[in-house]
Parts: sequence; structure tokens; C-alpha cells
Amino acid sequence: MKIFIVDAFADNLFQGNPAAVCILDEEISNELKQKIAAEMNLSETAFVLKQVNGFGLRWFTPVSEVELCGHATLASAHILWQEQILRENEEAVFHTLQKGILRAEKIGDDIVLNFPSMEPQVTDHEDLIRNLFPTEPSYIGLAGNHFFVELPSVKLVTEYNPDFTKISKLPKYGLIITSASEGEFDFVSRFFAPAVGVNEDPVTGSAHCSLCTYWAGKLGKNKMRAYQASKRGGVVGVELKGDRVYLTGHAVTFLNGEISL
Repeated sequence: MKIFIVDAFADNLFQGNPAAVCILDEEISNELKQKIAAEMNLSETAFVLKQVNGFGLRWFTPVSEVELCGHATLASAHILWQEQILRENEEAVFHTLQKGILRAEKIGDDIVLNFPSMEPQVTDHEDLIRNLFPTEPSYIGLAGNHFFVELPSVKLVTEYNPDFTKISKLPKYGLIITSASEGEFDFVSRFFAPAVGVNEDPVTGSAHCSLCTYWAGKLGKNKMRAYQASKRGGVVGVELKGDRVYLTGHAVTFLNGEISL
């Protein structure tokens, strides 16, 4: 089985978010997918299988399957073009279990993902989330399986010291924190998901489905540039078009290999 490690949302190696991509010749069991993802021990391992009219795509953390992963989708599309499974002018069409059809297009050096938008909603757990922060959040909401928190400043986002034990016990597995920014970026964010084996994710494409929707409404602009302020860091271009979010980034291959089973 061919396997690759790709630094996604990165211009150079050792930046962005590393994802493993397994290109399957035939279907394998979910149990085996989970074992491979645990062995790779990256935030996500993607499994890509050729189908009629596109590719099946599933994503696994070291401990569980997830419903959506942006950086591993970007990495998967990058590998399909790199390995000439698709021509560079061909769109990558991915069939997913919970998010329908996702698409990726290569425009010059950019990879553009077409994902569903997600508007943060009111949550009944405001007090629980508020207790995670020393400063009163500007907004607390819920976007799918991710609690969504706006903090008053970039400094509060970048200097936030997460309690992973407390976060892992939240009724939803993910926590997005964000604030407006100035200069090069419109907003910054961080993402935590210790309950699914990812304490802090370096760059989270799926989180930007709600981040883009939220900040488009608050800043009054549909096209923005975002920075995820993890230790590795990563830049994500975002654009809201109707009920879709377009995420733009680059990818660099770190490793080509084979799995022997």
C-alpha cells in the first residue's frame, strides 16, 4: 500500500499540518485503517480509494474516525496530482460518508478546497466553556462538534494555556478559539481536540468552515486571509460563497513509502 506524508497548508517542509495519505488499491477494514492511523500518529491519516466519478475519502485520527478533515483532504488532492493519478487540470472529487461530495482544484501553485459552510449556533454550555478561560470571551457558540470561542485579542489567543484534561471532557470533542487580527491576516485561531487524540492541531481546515462564516458576517467581507497560531503555524485563504467555503493553501510532500501488511 502506498503511503505519503504531506505538510499541508505549508509553503515549506516542517510547516503547516502533516497528514498521512494512503492510496488504496482495494477496500480495507475500518479496524485496519484505525491501526494504520494509530501507527502513523499524526492528527489525521486519509484513505483514498478510486470509485466511479471520483474517490472515496475517509479520515482517521490516532484514536477515531472524524467526519471532516481539511488538511488531509488538501494533502490527498496534492498526492493525486503528484502521482499523476489525476492530471493537474482535473478536479479531485471526493465522496465522503458525512459531508457529501468535496472538491479540490489546482490553480497554479494553489490548492482550493470546496467545503460546506457552518454557522456557529447558540450553545447550552456557555458556563462550562467560560470556565476554561481567565478572560471573559466575546462570544461562545457551537459549530457542529466544535465549541467556538472568540477572545478579545490576538494575544489572548496566542498565549492561551489549554487544560487538555478539561477540554477532553467537554460534551463535544473540538474547541476553536479565535480573534480578529490586523495587518496581514483578518483573523487568527487555534484548535484543540484531545478527546480524539489531537491535543492541538497545527492547521485545521475543517475549523475554517465555521471561522470563515463567522468572520465574514462580523467583518463584512467574504474573502479573507487567516493564520492558525499553533507552534508550526499555517496560512489559510478563505472565501465564503453562498453555503460553501473555499479554502486555499499549499502542500509539500515530506515522505513517499509503502506499507507492508
